[in-house]
Amino acid sequence: MTGTTLDDYTDRYARRVRGMTASEIRALFAVASRPEVVSLAGGAPYIAALPLDAVGEMLGRLGSEHGETTLQYGIGQGTLELRERICEVMSLSGIDAACGASPEDVVVTVGGQQALDLVARLFLDPGDVVLAEGPTYVGALGVFQAAQAQVVHVPMDADGLIPEALETAIADLARAGRRVKFLYTIPTYQNPTGVTLSEERRERVLDICERAGLLVVEDDPYGQLGFEGEAPAPLRARRRDGVFYLSTFSKTFAPGLRVGWILAPHAVRDKLVIANEAQILCPSGYAQAAVATYLRTMPWRQQLKVYREVYRERRDALLDAMADLMPEGTSWTTPAGGLFVWATLPDGLDSKAMMPRAVAARVAYVPGTGFYADGTGTGTMRLNFSFPPPERIREGVRRLAGVMEQEIAMRRVFGAVGGATGRRGRAGSDVPGPDLA
Repeated sequence: MTGTTLDDYTDRYARRVRGMTASEIRALFAVASRPEVVSLAGGAPYIAALPLDAVGEMLGRLGSEHGETTLQYGIGQGTLELRERICEVMSLSGIDAACGASPEDVVVTVGGQQALDLVARLFLDPGDVVLAEGPTYVGALGVFQAAQAQVVHVPMDADGLIPEALETAIADLARAGRRVKFLYTIPTYQNPTGVTLSEERRERVLDICERAGLLVVEDDPYGQLGFEGEAPAPLRARRRDGVFYLSTFSKTFAPGLRVGWILAPHAVRDKLVIANEAQILCPSGYAQAAVATYLRTMPWRQQLKVYREVYRERRDALLDAMADLMPEGTSWTTPAGGLFVWATLPDGLDSKAMMPRAVAARVAYVPGTGFYADGTGTGTMRLNFSFPPPERIREGVRRLAGVMEQEIAMRRVFGAVGGATGRRGRAGSDVPGPDLA
């Protein structure tokens, strides 16, 4: 007997479906949304910081005054007005006409997630390899898994992806006869670690990929949410050929509108549009008009400053609470922007096994295993600081620290773990994790 299943369609699914698993983050949403739970889990932006009255009036006018166009079908590439506004947004980061950025090479997508899926559809065959930071964005892992590609992680430290490790991974895979299609990277305020690839390493990573004939897929949802000066220029601002730049308005305006984009090499643009039309026919005209009107009529640059101040305060609240309350042997990153802190637990603690007890204590986080293709990362967790107010963040850390102290005490009693190693404090030289250098 081979076992039974409640799914009568198991033997009918396509092969690419067989490996699909639920996201660690999505599985937490039902629990984390309970009012009694302090959620340090999801990456929800603080939408209440927007001028919601003005945004609501704007959205109403788009339907009542312009409904004949905003509620109609559109083109697969996205409206020209929005693509022009997107180029204006990218120019703040140094991606401008001087480096070949043009509305003609922008394709509007349903959030950054669909942008990833389109790139995967165009370039990945079953069995291909994608190189990615370890750990990396859980949503990207799901896309690559659905494409039946294998993700090989490249180690990181406090300065981001390690160039020497990237060279080694490329060479090892070449010797094994494996076909590597591209490097997927979030170089600025990375999800989940919050780490930023250093200025010097950006050039080295690009040089390595160019020599190896490797495409670069740069995911940049957080680049305009820096707290400590300007972020390094994106990879796409440095190299035009072979670099795909993906971003979204989900973190800087409204995730519910689901509007993102790809800036692609010119030769690929048409294929992206065809793939977009095959998948969704066209992006939402209403959502595109909402974003374009927001960028045209509202002080969005000032709103970015508001978000930066709000998130800086909340990051500091999280870091201060961790320094005060976390047990000995815990370490963490100190992000200069974005929405996340990456924590390494004292020796022997398992963030996934500990999760039910944390939920019972009314606090939620994301176990580190969700950010690795091979399920490693048990000794790590991702903590989000963008959504809860500072006082709730501190309370969440207090509850989480209490759960961790109980876990440590249990393991001491039952002899399941040795003494914790390392100092309590913010990570200095390395990004912690089971397979990070």
